[in-house]
Amino acid sequence: MQNIRYSIYLLISISFWLISICQNMANANGADSIRVTVTEGTNMAADLSPDKRQIVIDLQGTIWLVPATGGVARPITDNLGDCRQPSWSPDGKQIAFHSFWDGRYHIWSVDASGGKPKQLTSGIYDDREPHWSPDGKRLVFSSDRSGNYDIWQLNLSDGHLTQLTHDTGNDFNPAFSPDGRQVAFLSDRMNAPGVYTIGPDNTEKLITTVAGKLAGAAWQPDGSHLFYNVLNNSQSGLATVALADSKAQMLTEVSEDVFPFRASWFSADEYLYTANGQLKRRKIGSSTALTIPFQAIIALPRNTYKRKTYDFDTQKPQQVLGIKGTAISPDGKQIAFAALGDLWLLAKGTKTPERLTQAMSMEMEPDWSPDGTKLTYVSDRNGNMDVWIRDLKTGQDRILADMPDDLHYPTWAPDGSKIAFYQSDPRNAWGRSTLYVADVTYTADVTTPKTRKLHESLFVPSQASWAADGKTIAVSALHPYSSRYREGVSEVLLLSLDGKNDRYVSPAPAHSLATRGQNGPVWSPDGTKMAYVLDGLLWITDVKSDGTIVGTPRQLTTEQAETPTWTGDSKSLLFLATDVFKQVYLADGHVETHPMALSWKISQPTGTIVVHAGRLFDGKANTYRTNVDIILDGHRIKAILPHQAGRAGTLIDASTKTVIPGLFEMHTHQHSMVGEKIGRLWLSFGITSIREPGADPYDALERKEAWASGTRPGPRQFFTGGLTDGNRIYYGAATSINSDEQLDRELNRSVQLGYDMIKTYVRMPDAMQQRITTFAHAHGLPVSSHEIFPAMRYDVDAVEHIGGTSRRGYSPKITAMNKSYQDVIQLLAKSGMNITPTASLQGGFAVLTTKDPSLYENRQYKAFYSEDYTTALQVGSAQYAKISPGYLSNFGNLEKGVKALVDAGAHVTTGTDSPFVPYGMSLHTELQVFVDAGLTPYQALRSATLWAAETVGVSNDLGSIEPGKLADMVIVSGDPLTNIRDVLNVEQVIRNGEVISIDKLLTRP
Repeated sequence: MQNIRYSIYLLISISFWLISICQNMANANGADSIRVTVTEGTNMAADLSPDKRQIVIDLQGTIWLVPATGGVARPITDNLGDCRQPSWSPDGKQIAFHSFWDGRYHIWSVDASGGKPKQLTSGIYDDREPHWSPDGKRLVFSSDRSGNYDIWQLNLSDGHLTQLTHDTGNDFNPAFSPDGRQVAFLSDRMNAPGVYTIGPDNTEKLITTVAGKLAGAAWQPDGSHLFYNVLNNSQSGLATVALADSKAQMLTEVSEDVFPFRASWFSADEYLYTANGQLKRRKIGSSTALTIPFQAIIALPRNTYKRKTYDFDTQKPQQVLGIKGTAISPDGKQIAFAALGDLWLLAKGTKTPERLTQAMSMEMEPDWSPDGTKLTYVSDRNGNMDVWIRDLKTGQDRILADMPDDLHYPTWAPDGSKIAFYQSDPRNAWGRSTLYVADVTYTADVTTPKTRKLHESLFVPSQASWAADGKTIAVSALHPYSSRYREGVSEVLLLSLDGKNDRYVSPAPAHSLATRGQNGPVWSPDGTKMAYVLDGLLWITDVKSDGTIVGTPRQLTTEQAETPTWTGDSKSLLFLATDVFKQVYLADGHVETHPMALSWKISQPTGTIVVHAGRLFDGKANTYRTNVDIILDGHRIKAILPHQAGRAGTLIDASTKTVIPGLFEMHTHQHSMVGEKIGRLWLSFGITSIREPGADPYDALERKEAWASGTRPGPRQFFTGGLTDGNRIYYGAATSINSDEQLDRELNRSVQLGYDMIKTYVRMPDAMQQRITTFAHAHGLPVSSHEIFPAMRYDVDAVEHIGGTSRRGYSPKITAMNKSYQDVIQLLAKSGMNITPTASLQGGFAVLTTKDPSLYENRQYKAFYSEDYTTALQVGSAQYAKISPGYLSNFGNLEKGVKALVDAGAHVTTGTDSPFVPYGMSLHTELQVFVDAGLTPYQALRSATLWAAETVGVSNDLGSIEPGKLADMVIVSGDPLTNIRDVLNVEQVIRNGEVISIDKLLTRP
């Protein structure tokens, strides 16, 4: 019988092979250029129908039906729902699954014949992993409705919900027993993680403890054993445990990449599961499995749009938009703010601000003393960001707090005696910050003011705001829904300074406040109100002296608002209305505009420079041009000619060096608290262009304007605003979108502020992401996200990370064993969607530096990073390897995926997600990872130059060294087309025609 099955499967496989050949021939003739034939799925779940005739799968977020013997798949849901983990009803007429159509995971069902799906659960919580009772009357599922994940039961006749488990650990992946009397589930309970059952009397029983990540509980048909997926350091495999004696064993081999979903049954001892991108049929006790072939045809309409144009030559003054922090004086007569790296004062009634500071250092985040005579701010004039105070009467500055790591967001206490501030971890605004306070008043004989820690570190909190009595501090902080998934909402966290417990309060329950920067909560000086930004608008709410919210919140604006601050009388608030200072008065709601005239212009060098290049890699050919002169006229390349001595112009002798195009870092997140050094850091590593897919837009604009104007040295900046996300968020820079009206305001702001792209994040539902893409393309802006499908079906331009964060708990792009299958490779290759794999983030940096610690001895790295930082990196890598099985040991699989993408014709670029890995150095480890993966140094460099420029939309001006293009190039010693590591040997950098030596870049001004 088994031989007959194998013959059937062989015939089916041959027929699929012949079909594939025909389709490939059609593709070659252009007849099917935007259709993809998918024959493998990455992390797809499957369930066998009760009559054993059909298999349901959730390939790339769509529910499909496949004949149980193999064949062509048929979709029965649309592709906008991110539909996952299907489960057949006992009568075979319906399929339950969880879906993300409305921006939260809920349980749905659809007729097996297709038709309109029916929503079975609703609300603000996530419901996942449904499974039917044998009588078809109930569903069990996991949900975070109780503050963590528990097992819930849905009565289908009346919609009644019953909570079955109540442990503080996360319980998930439930499955009814064959007789319907028990429910098996998995748990990550701290003291006893493992496989559990719960009986009709609600008695729980631990069947076996398991060390590893668990998924996919399923019962053997006779009820004697439970199956489950377990992920450990060496294997993602299928295991079984006997209920009688709790004896457990692995069923699958280490070589199999088993996906984390429940198995289903052909017979008492033959089961269906998914692994290695395939549907697998296997008998208990067998060392081999049959493959059930399938074929899904996915159409990818490919449209074009006109990209945003850039004028890199203009000398017209441009309005300053990068306003980093605003604060109105207590008397309401002056506005302090930071821009172009300096502090400014704008007196009301005037348009021209006064510049308070002017140096190569950066001064940021001003805050007024309660009496209006001083400003506190942060500055890196001593090497890193410290807290300073300026006396506005005398113009004298003094340092208040100097600590090893960067400080930010200083806030004066109401009585003027103290200043609260944060010390950040090396990830700056993308990591944790610890709240400190420093005494402002101290005697002359004390050299260091008294500084003490107020609170343990918080994850990306907002600027602190003091209660009027100084006993409580309010911040915006992340409040997760569970510990199983990291997302939650930003709420007001009240930190009591008298030893009482911290507590969350919210003026809009289950609704996230604005980005956690300087958008509130901001306590009024009289202590009776808090201001905050919600859905992009300015609101206030009445509060008690301890921060307890009372009354009904009141909306103050109908336009986009940022960085609100109170006047001293608590009667009005200043805010930034996209690009204009405005003030709203509480008494009658009228709004006053405070116009300002402050501009900058691009710094353009003049004159002729001749770069005599011994070797030139122009970014296009895979070989060098030798002994040539690159003639620069100002900021552009005029000509490339054979070398000739005595040419007019300033000579740069690179006759023994190699000249390459300036490199692009395609995925990084920055923050002003790193200080001026970050611009020099990028350039010292040969990186002349930055793509920043997520930032405080005003913070990013400050860098862009300062670097472009020559205020500070730095690369070209291509940026977006915050991570455009759904109703749950994680990072402080995430914008939670809750309505079409709010989305319209955010999209309009992207145009007003001149974004270069829009980045959507992991909780953004597809229908809204599609709307974003339509708007962005109408304005020439590309869109990127963490998703590949259906994003590529509605023309999202790019995807970040081959792995990266996913709302699902697993990735549709790569498995836990770091493998990407044919669906991912072909969809990316055929769609034309750019991918920035960030391989250094996914283990590449740790792998390379472990293998070659001399990377830490690199000249640039040592100039910008301390030994303590390096030690912390190494410790962090070791810790992450422990909590993330396969992080390092399976990294070679990820490299194979990158190679497969390039071989298939996918558009791949280099980026790293720094600062999670070190700025600058991580791009070079990315290049080395690409080469280790099997790419040639030419292919790796092309990804970091011309292909990157194409993705950004600036390949007419950047990405290669050609006449007419901008003069961005790097002079290195060595032969990078032979040894990619030679790209690190930077001697000089030419950015926009300005030549900067490596020594200058490594020296603090």
